[in-house]
Amino acid sequence: MLELLSPAGSPEAVIAAVQSGADAIYMPSNGFAVRGIPKKLSDNDFESALQYCRVRGCKVYLSLNRFVAHEEMTETLRLARRASELGADAIMVQDMGLARVLRQAVPDIPIHADLRMGVHNLTGAEAAAELGISRVNLARELGREEINHIASRCSVELSVSVHGPLCFCHSGQCYMSAFTTGHSANLNMCAQPCRMRYNLGGRMDEYPLSLKDNCLIEHLEELSRAGIACVRIDGMDMRPEHCAVLTRTYSRAIRDKILPTGAELERLELVLSQGELTDGFFIGSRDQDMFGVKSEPGRDAEKFYAELRKSYLNTELRRVPVTFYVLIQPGQPVRVAVEDIDDNRAVVSGPPPEASDGQAVTAEILEDQLYKTGGTPFICSDIKSQVAPDLFVSPVLLGDLRSQLLTQLIEKRKELPRRSLGSLPPTPSPKPQPSSPVLNFQVQSADQLTEELAELRPGCIYVPLGVLAEDFGKVVPFIEAGSKPVAVLPRIITEIDNGKVKNLLRKVHNLGVTEALVNNLGHIRLAHISGFQLRGDFGLNIFNSYSLKALEDAGFLSAALSFELRLSQIREMIKPIDTEILAYGRPPVIVTDHCIIKNSFGRCACQNVHQLSDRRGSVFPVMREFECRNVIYNSHKVFLADKRPDLENAGLWGLRLLFTTESSRECAEVARTYMGQSNYRPNGLTRGLYYKGAKGAE
Repeated sequence: MLELLSPAGSPEAVIAAVQSGADAIYMPSNGFAVRGIPKKLSDNDFESALQYCRVRGCKVYLSLNRFVAHEEMTETLRLARRASELGADAIMVQDMGLARVLRQAVPDIPIHADLRMGVHNLTGAEAAAELGISRVNLARELGREEINHIASRCSVELSVSVHGPLCFCHSGQCYMSAFTTGHSANLNMCAQPCRMRYNLGGRMDEYPLSLKDNCLIEHLEELSRAGIACVRIDGMDMRPEHCAVLTRTYSRAIRDKILPTGAELERLELVLSQGELTDGFFIGSRDQDMFGVKSEPGRDAEKFYAELRKSYLNTELRRVPVTFYVLIQPGQPVRVAVEDIDDNRAVVSGPPPEASDGQAVTAEILEDQLYKTGGTPFICSDIKSQVAPDLFVSPVLLGDLRSQLLTQLIEKRKELPRRSLGSLPPTPSPKPQPSSPVLNFQVQSADQLTEELAELRPGCIYVPLGVLAEDFGKVVPFIEAGSKPVAVLPRIITEIDNGKVKNLLRKVHNLGVTEALVNNLGHIRLAHISGFQLRGDFGLNIFNSYSLKALEDAGFLSAALSFELRLSQIREMIKPIDTEILAYGRPPVIVTDHCIIKNSFGRCACQNVHQLSDRRGSVFPVMREFECRNVIYNSHKVFLADKRPDLENAGLWGLRLLFTTESSRECAEVARTYMGQSNYRPNGLTRGLYYKGAKGAE
């Protein structure tokens, strides 16, 4: 049966989820709270929640769902160790370096890959397994065919998000909040810029990035047949009342095969999402019907919330099956034992039975007393007895023995598991970096690959895979000048895309290109199989030395560090492989499966650059990447040419100049500026996050 996983971001939400039928809950740590509910769960709350859930047979997963900077690793490890000691059932992570650390430091607790690890194909799931991960939450953008393909071949458990808010961007690849507000989605403080108004110059001029809430309740049976282990309700900042009604609705659908009626679905839409629901990703209908705007709940919602609270507070709706064993023999103490489904046992004794005076103990009397488990977490599933005839035992005594047994059983279920603790893995050995970083160029189009740019001799020239395959002649001058051509893989490669990407890789490899720039765990094996050496791109979200070590072990030549890190953090980071940063250009802040250009204009026009403008007048270029996916780039260009001393002191191998909307002439001028041969400064510049950093929930 599918495991139902519900969010619990507060003590009341823990009760709401458990008493509404959750098989497991996921909770934030105190140190890394989530947007909207900072520090609502103290260490004592977490310990109490674990005991509460363990008694009731509900699993608890600790969510360490953020990327972890190197200086935060020790504190994060403390939280993980504490969770393991207290009996948490798994730890959910998105940082590959943290996964590596936890496998050694807390070896007895399972590690689950969360959404921001960005697993959207089979090779991604298998790469996660190689990191020691036992369950993978698949990307929400996958359709039924892709889920079935992965599930039928995967060696780890899979989880699918079935209800909750949908991000316009692929999880883990959204930097729009960080660059526009300073609050990072990857650090659990998303300002939700996709819910704001924008103008794209077409028909969708108000909320072109706002999606309806995901709802897959009608597809649970299909997911179960596919072999999915767990279905998850998203929304750590969800109100307890919302958690209760969603958990109850999905629990009924899973256990009793009772789907909500049309009226019940309308109530869910009204009270929970304040708008319509969608299953567009799952059924492969990624059109304008997936878009919608949320509104505030009305007065009727508060009345509904009050009714919900009554349904889960101060009640015991959850039941753990138990079996009672009764031994009543003449002249011997009455003995009653209980055993639960987890092999916990308790035994109590009472005074010997009396001779019957017409009221002998019968099976009916035992059932009447021992089935009375109301107000406890338990339900009597069976009674096994050996009762000699013509003996009397007071019903009051039986009831008292039952109460003693269940009290002991609760204490048994609270007992902590015995788990071993390891140590923090040794600090990686640093690789010497050049005193003066090399310049690497990345282009978006073939028109930017000019002989003028080639004459500047970049260390690497990063070129989109499709451009390399179609216009390889434009790269030849760079090769002749000594530059290394690197194929840039699409940010997202699903099972549907695999065949096309493999063909392109084969073609460019035959042309002599031997290195590939990858953005995702799922790209690693694909590129390796095609004969490429690997370089890591920004989409890998490298925040710490342990992630770099994982890439070194996987044979990577280099890795780009997250542009959400400060230069001071980058300087202090130990670098076991060559590292580079984005030193110039528009960071890609959103990558999406939706073609908002087509949605706005009613036709495919993504061969041209379009502009998305917000209410403050900032303009974000929108460009096509692969198979009509759209990438939204930052409104301002990162510019660090005048910060050369800071860059040289950061211990970097390379500085990347990312050219997107620049003309071929501007590409060359910018490159000369970074080489100290020009004073050219483009308009609309920013230091990015390299000095102020990205803010996260603490």
